[in-house]
Amino acid sequence: MNIDEILVERGKTHGKFWEHAKVSQELKEAISCHFDTHANSLSPQQQEALEMICHKIARIVAGNPNFVDHWRDIAGYATLVADELEAQNDN
Repeated sequence: MNIDEILVERGKTHGKFWEHAKVSQELKEAISCHFDTHANSLSPQQQEALEMICHKIARIVAGNPNFVDHWRDIAGYATLVADELEAQNDN
């Protein structure tokens, strides 16, 4: 499969890149102003998970909202952080 075919295929699930990028950046901007305020309380993993969740939400909004992987990815990032927090609490 060449790159043009891959981009067409991804467009079916992820939406148009410009639209996805716009939504993703707007969501990230909405929360990023609070990163500075809470920088000491958010780990890099938590910050990255929040940004990736925004990225996945943008795919849902701009692309196919019925594409199950988008929803599983959101759950996956949240689970990674939850598992990390539970491990810290166990120590």
